[in-house]
Amino acid sequence: MADVARLAGVSHQTVSRVVNGHPNVRAETTARVQRAIDELGYHRNSTARALVTRRTNVLGVIAFDTTLFGPAQTLAGIERAAREAGYFLSIVSLDDVSPAGVAEAVDYLIQQSVEGCIAIAPQRALVRALAAVPGPRPLVAVEGGEGSGLPVVCVDQAQGAHDAVRHLIDLGHRTVHHISGDPEWLEAESRVAGWRRALEEAGAAAPEPLVGDWSPRSGYEMGRRLIQRRATGEEVTAVFVANDQMAIGLLRALGEAGLRVPDDISVVGFDDVPEAEFLAPPLTTVAQDFAQVGRVSLRVLLDELGAGERPAGEDAASGPPPAPRLIVPARLRVRQSSGPAPAPDPHR
Repeated sequence: MADVARLAGVSHQTVSRVVNGHPNVRAETTARVQRAIDELGYHRNSTARALVTRRTNVLGVIAFDTTLFGPAQTLAGIERAAREAGYFLSIVSLDDVSPAGVAEAVDYLIQQSVEGCIAIAPQRALVRALAAVPGPRPLVAVEGGEGSGLPVVCVDQAQGAHDAVRHLIDLGHRTVHHISGDPEWLEAESRVAGWRRALEEAGAAAPEPLVGDWSPRSGYEMGRRLIQRRATGEEVTAVFVANDQMAIGLLRALGEAGLRVPDDISVVGFDDVPEAEFLAPPLTTVAQDFAQVGRVSLRVLLDELGAGERPAGEDAASGPPPAPRLIVPARLRVRQSSGPAPAPDPHR
């Protein structure tokens, strides 16, 4: 910092104010200091800064199963938003969502001196463990469901599923079958609820859902079961699949059986993976705005950090405010895998 001060012709206190974003520095001085920083390749010492400010600018992230598209894209959205806001991330990927596994992850983040934490918490067991384990506060749960007492940011999974099924009903399908995700995942539960609500509103029967595990293989296997149902006379003209990976498996099963999409059976997925528009046919699906989830999650966490710095008696009269729950909308993307219901087969 002393070298920067000498080159810029200012005091080291002025350099410190510029580096830390102090507002009371003239624009000309700030520009001169910045040129000196660039010329010298100066990088501020975050450890020394933390000793002075008592702020580390490090946030923790607890993630689970980032091999799946949704959690991976959520993590990417959080990382991008944090970087833009000038924060570093310390990330723990969980294989074990037991209380002991979560406690170990939280202990690691505490050792990293994180100021707060965002947990990508799609599983019910993980949300329960986070709520029970003492750890870094504030803590924001992404896709955390209701009733945890934690601030939550989530995509409107139920409305996205409802819109997908409503789209198929509007195309003339008398019912819509469903291949669901792992029932331990809150997103799977919400998508089932949205599917069921759309059918109830249309006065349509709700066939028994087939339960997958998010993988293309499970979509393929559940697709073969649907084909067997169809062969026994059950009406199967439209399928809403809880994620695009399983929809890819379903498309293969239908193709092997000689069934055309969407002429014989319409298919709608969920997530809008990058490959969706390049499938044959291009997949109608529900898109999630993971970048927006990252931005909103970070904003909620920073708001919670600010709330923690208020004077102790500020909320005494009314008590602490309820934990916020912010919902990011999902959007249906209509492509070529969904079409009008086929005419009834007179021989069935």
